[in-house]
Amino acid sequence: MRVKITPTHRVPTEIKLHKVSAILEIHFDDESIYELPSEYLRVFTQSAEAVGHGPGQETLQIGKEDVTITDIQPVGNYAIKLVFSDGHDTGIYSWDLLYKLGSDFPLLWSNYLEELKAAGLSRRSSLHN
Repeated sequence: MRVKITPTHRVPTEIKLHKVSAILEIHFDDESIYELPSEYLRVFTQSAEAVGHGPGQETLQIGKEDVTITDIQPVGNYAIKLVFSDGHDTGIYSWDLLYKLGSDFPLLWSNYLEELKAAGLSRRSSLHN
């Protein structure tokens, strides 16, 4: 799912991974704090695997409910690379993307759930269906 990103020039002051709850907690320099579930971050990866190489090539991410973050790697001074338990490790999460995902979480998550419903698909992996 491609997310339109507007530069905010916000930078994280703290990033914490809560492994038990599978939540990535991010504090930004404007004092905003976002708690982003691993599933949400995996679903909204901006990697070519998910968004394709152009408009209309997006692939709806399904079966990611139980995915967790296994590693966080810095990418310069502008992003992090998240490694997920399903083996996905090609998504780069810029500060602007993370800020957008945090600030627009309710709307983006609701839209994703509606897309799943419209497609007759589930958040759960096929092992749980």
